[in-house]
Amino acid sequence: MNYTETTDFLFNSFPLYQNIGAGAYKEGLGNITDFCTILDNPQTRFAVIHVAGTNGKGSVSHMLASVLQSAGYRVGLFTSPHLVDFRERIRINGQPISEQEVVEFVALHGEKMKAMGLSFFEMTTAMCFDYFARQGVEIAVIETGLGGRLDATNIVTPLLSVITNIGLEHTHMLGDTIAKIAAEKAGIIKRERPVVIGEHHPESDPVFIATATKCESEIVFAQDEWCVTERTESVASTHYTLTSPNGKEREIELDLLGDYQRHNLVTVMAAVDKLSACSRFTITESAASQALRNVTRNTGLKGRWQILSQKPLIVCDTGHNPHGFKHVANQIARQRYNKLYVVLGMVNDKDFGSIMPMLPAGEYLFTQPSVARALPAEQLQQKAAEYGLSGRLAGSVAEAFEQAKKIAKEDDMIFVGGSTFMVADLLQATEETEREHN
Repeated sequence: MNYTETTDFLFNSFPLYQNIGAGAYKEGLGNITDFCTILDNPQTRFAVIHVAGTNGKGSVSHMLASVLQSAGYRVGLFTSPHLVDFRERIRINGQPISEQEVVEFVALHGEKMKAMGLSFFEMTTAMCFDYFARQGVEIAVIETGLGGRLDATNIVTPLLSVITNIGLEHTHMLGDTIAKIAAEKAGIIKRERPVVIGEHHPESDPVFIATATKCESEIVFAQDEWCVTERTESVASTHYTLTSPNGKEREIELDLLGDYQRHNLVTVMAAVDKLSACSRFTITESAASQALRNVTRNTGLKGRWQILSQKPLIVCDTGHNPHGFKHVANQIARQRYNKLYVVLGMVNDKDFGSIMPMLPAGEYLFTQPSVARALPAEQLQQKAAEYGLSGRLAGSVAEAFEQAKKIAKEDDMIFVGGSTFMVADLLQATEETEREHN
């Protein structure tokens, strides 16, 4: 099989969360443990930073990978989902796994993984571990897929665990309270290995403290270590001044836009400090500063308050749960524009009662991402109308985006979002258009 045939086999042969939702979530670590045993436990052959959380774990993972890469280490990065190409999920020093590596791994193990009943995410996790081990990765930043305790990535023993924040998401699988979800995320805390918690919350703090105490693990709350005292956003980057309780000050230029990145930056700074203190992986201030100016270039991160145009202002963002939508809505409110056009699509298992009231006033173009779990655009339009949001049905994501561009003037704003898969469809369409023009 060639690469296209191989990815078609993967998407069609293994339970895929983006298509069937909870049915693709395999509780327990038996499958991944058994298969990695066959692979000779590659996850034990490199150091790991394990990252979980409701929001921000992708940005935090990319920032940490960029920092370690700039410090001179050979760094693996595992994230999900991908936006345009499957290979985005598995990177070494910013470079995606090659098509040939994917083809060869599946040719060697595909039927065995299928017979063992691995999910798509379990299969991808195993591929990642095997690739990193064979390629001599020194340290890998591994992002959980869903939850933590029962996530396929949770067979690693990390140098450091990081939990960004806790919000209500996937409540039918992870629990219907902040405390219950925190307990699932806390499952990545390992015995005598430190953990950094990105944000305080009165319901999750006791859970994390109790778990860390039980595991005899040092716990650090990032908000107690660093505080953003000044923030200035420009077209291409954001300047932050951070201070610590002992009076230390850092000036950081971050190429990731969006006010919500202030929380992620504080988490990363605390994690870098703790990693340097507890391991052989040391990072100088100059390496960290250089890395944070170049996260996108170093790691290929996309879809986080990504600006596609200035006139009109066109932005896409992968925020897709109440916690994420709150930050996105606040960021939209800070923009200057004459008229707002929102290209909106969602999947069918979202908490619409919590999300819809946060959406900004504007003219909506309702569509649906190209995944099986997508909420039909007609139903989304009906739900939006219940909250006073009106607009038109607009075909596919690409068609809706083209319609928005035709009617928007230079002083207007177009926002595309509602789902990670909305951004995936948009970026795939824009990249195809660019290739055609070139």
